[in-house]
Amino acid sequence: MKKTSTAYVAQAAVIAAFYAVLTLFLQPLSFSGSQLRVSEALTLLPVLTPAAVPGLAVGCLISNLASPYGVIDVVLGTLATLLAAIFTRKMRNVRIKKFPVLSAVFPVIFNAVAVGASIAIMNQGGFTFGIFLINALTVALGEAIVCFVLGLPLCRVLEKTNIFRNKEYI
Repeated sequence: MKKTSTAYVAQAAVIAAFYAVLTLFLQPLSFSGSQLRVSEALTLLPVLTPAAVPGLAVGCLISNLASPYGVIDVVLGTLATLLAAIFTRKMRNVRIKKFPVLSAVFPVIFNAVAVGASIAIMNQGGFTFGIFLINALTVALGEAIVCFVLGLPLCRVLEKTNIFRNKEYI
């Protein structure tokens, strides 16, 4: 079993806090049908540190407690964020012109499915595949905008600063 360092826990906690604060501060955008969460730019942080995987999941869990979609969003949204973070981390070395473009795809896919399903399930008329598909596509669009326009440049800038360089657990 791998020993968890204080730096790892601290990084995870700071990432969770940043994610939750950004989501809740921009709440109208965070829980809209297009799900334009600025905090999702942080979903590229697993490229830089493994501490971002639990950090993002905990931050999402805390944020989704305020979701108008209720417990379904808490469960599915957190699961989507955790799975996206794991896959983002695994693909961190696949680069296009030094950008981890493939890593940015996973938050888009997982959130489109999970959040699209959450919204469709909570639909007043009941779940239909058509409602799910519309919601999944709008969530994917919002997620893609945030991940590719904000997340990739943020990741690149942070990577150049070496802020997450701790050889103890990377």
